Amino acid sequence: MQLTIEQLNTVTPDEFTALLDGTYEHSPWIAKRAAATRPLRSLAHLKHALVQVVVGASADEQLGLIRAHPELAGKAMVSKTLTAESTNEQGKAGLTDCTPEEFAKIQQLNADYNAKFGFPFILAVRGPRGTGLSKREIIDTFERRLHNHPGFELGEALRNIHRIAEIRLDDKFGALPALGNEVWDWQEQLSVHTDLGYAEKGQLTVTYLTEAHRACAQQIADGMREAGFDTVNIDAVGNVVGRYEGATPGAKTLLTGSHYDTVRNGGKYDGRLGIFVPMACVRELKRQNRRLPFAFEVVGFAEEEGQRYKATFLGSGALIGHFDPKWLDQKDADGITMREARQIAGLKEEDIAKLQRDPAKYLGFVEVHIEQGPVLNELDIPLGIVTSINGGVRYVGEVIGMASHAGTTPMDRRRDAAAAVAELILFAEQRAAKDGDSVATVGMLEVPSGSINVVPGRCKFSLDMRAPNNPQRDALTADVLAELKAICERRGVRYTLEESMRASAAPSAPEWQQRWEKAVDTLGVPLFRMPSGAGHDAMKLHEVMPQAMLFVRGINSGISHNPLESSTNDDMQLAVEAFQLLLNNLATEQAPS
Repeated sequence: MQLTIEQLNTVTPDEFTALLDGTYEHSPWIAKRAAATRPLRSLAHLKHALVQVVVGASADEQLGLIRAHPELAGKAMVSKTLTAESTNEQGKAGLTDCTPEEFAKIQQLNADYNAKFGFPFILAVRGPRGTGLSKREIIDTFERRLHNHPGFELGEALRNIHRIAEIRLDDKFGALPALGNEVWDWQEQLSVHTDLGYAEKGQLTVTYLTEAHRACAQQIADGMREAGFDTVNIDAVGNVVGRYEGATPGAKTLLTGSHYDTVRNGGKYDGRLGIFVPMACVRELKRQNRRLPFAFEVVGFAEEEGQRYKATFLGSGALIGHFDPKWLDQKDADGITMREARQIAGLKEEDIAKLQRDPAKYLGFVEVHIEQGPVLNELDIPLGIVTSINGGVRYVGEVIGMASHAGTTPMDRRRDAAAAVAELILFAEQRAAKDGDSVATVGMLEVPSGSINVVPGRCKFSLDMRAPNNPQRDALTADVLAELKAICERRGVRYTLEESMRASAAPSAPEWQQRWEKAVDTLGVPLFRMPSGAGHDAMKLHEVMPQAMLFVRGINSGISHNPLESSTNDDMQLAVEAFQLLLNNLATEQAPS
């Protein structure tokens, strides 16, 4: 019999614990304590309540929970003493059918892992889609996580335990994340297209107007038509635009979307999640033969990453009239100009100006995006409300001192350029940390013609500083640059500094942020508000219309711009449901009185 939230809310604490037996391996105390958090509002609320019990548990209890789990393909599997749940999971991953070589490899990994960490390796082997990881994926993850810091790995073990529990709860409730599965599958299917030179390496790279990029656009367009959009076209910069018209001709439009290009050797979900989540919403509307009191426009932006040409936000920028004709003369690494690439793609230059939207015809812009960071993952919260997209400023600079002999130059007579930059790096790190949500990074560091026995005379560096609002960004910048000046004066060196980029912060429009909050709260998911440290297409649309974003938790420590970037079908399901609720609530607001 399938469980229901109503049932769990009415039974005794002991019955509650019994009904959730097996959710957490040999650890009924978790369900017993979670019973005190009732009434529960949803399955998502239950999952979070169980997570919070573990968060609030003692270190010994957490360690006991981890040790209650069997090793993968370990003694319990061989002796057939696994729980039914573990037997099912390890079976789905093929661990009950290992070759002798695979079994020996996993046994050695188990031994190495236990020796280093003192607890068994925990992995949700049914994976982000719930259908099971391959043995190769399991072994690769095992080997990768062996290099983690012990404190971090303990947290990673607990996060995987919560994912295991989530899948088991889905089974107990008969909760199939069908829409999440579909969104997950669409992204996997799109990832077969990758630029020449990367496919043979097994890497995903899709840059502006390459053959793979054009294939992605066509696949997205075909998917939109199949989903039931009224009109679909690939516009003059390569954006894929689908419109689902409102019930009333001439009604205003809600705009959404994200980008489908990638960084080199990137992930499958950055940007693309924000195309497929609203596509799933449109398909459901079409199935219901339902129209909203406003039009719904979903755009797969052709370019956001600035990889092939230095023209970041080209796709979304074109919609607000920010296409710079000088970009057309830029050349890629093979000497092909953007103009030539556009001609190959059949895009007409004279049509670019026609893409500019009239903001008066739009209600606003909303975007769903994978978080691209570790915060939601560490908190075990599936969705996050974006309060602002950080503003940023970038510099490239050089400190010039005096190269001298490393053995004969006394420490108090050195003019060490690299030491000056090192001091700057530490100050920038400490200063940004004082704000809590500011960040500062020196991502490039070079000692030109450096030698092991020479005090560095020159040191080149980059500086990237970001904050949720412009005054905070500017205060951080002023302090860091003042310290650079003071360091150089004290050390007897000089510096050059050139500003290479400045972007204003894009605070979420309060009314649109509240709409996301209402939708997420309705799902029973805890509200967590956070700034975005990364740039997004929403930054461009922010210049002409109100915007707000919804973040979706990533797994693998929330890593992004990396092949390990991923999210789960359950979290994608919640993202679709949140978007559906936003549309429904907005429809109620917009309905004629």
